[in-house]
Amino acid sequence: MGRVSTPPTPPQHTDTSPEARARRALADAVREIEHHVAAAGWDAPVRVFALVRTQSALDAEPGLADQLTPDVLAAARADDQHLTSIEQEGLPAAEDLEQLLGGLTWPPTVDGAAVTVERVVLPPGVEQDLPADPDEALAALLAHPQRQDVRLAVGVLRDGPGWCAVRTRAHDSDDAVGQGPDLVPGLVEAVRATLA
Repeated sequence: MGRVSTPPTPPQHTDTSPEARARRALADAVREIEHHVAAAGWDAPVRVFALVRTQSALDAEPGLADQLTPDVLAAARADDQHLTSIEQEGLPAAEDLEQLLGGLTWPPTVDGAAVTVERVVLPPGVEQDLPADPDEALAALLAHPQRQDVRLAVGVLRDGPGWCAVRTRAHDSDDAVGQGPDLVPGLVEAVRATLA
């Protein structure tokens, strides 16, 4: 399993409550996951990650320290909300994302989950003009001049917030990734359901 762990966020935040730190840690983890997946390019399969609080993982598995950089270890010691993501390999076969997520469960040691998926989106109103036949609709969607390819990265904590990152193929750069807590609410809820 591959591990992706985020370097510390520069300490510029005044709210140091556990909830605010958890939200920042999740945003950092989702941003790092999206960046990691983006490095592999487009036309990628769905990828799923377990999110664990780094210091708790180090307490349970001290050998993990050998796989993390010194700045990540320092961040984990400084903030008990810091997260490490662990990519899940050998996912079960599924016909679609909904079926895949519906079949996932996590042990209590997993603090959250994240998923990346690519989608094609159209401007509002265009979908009503697509053919009724699913195969014809897909062909029309893929050929539509206003289609946008997007990569969605969504993470959710078991006991708290969700965070989303959205990158378009047309503006494929790290500084053009949209972020926020509820950019893809349906996917946030689907990932959250895997933690129930």
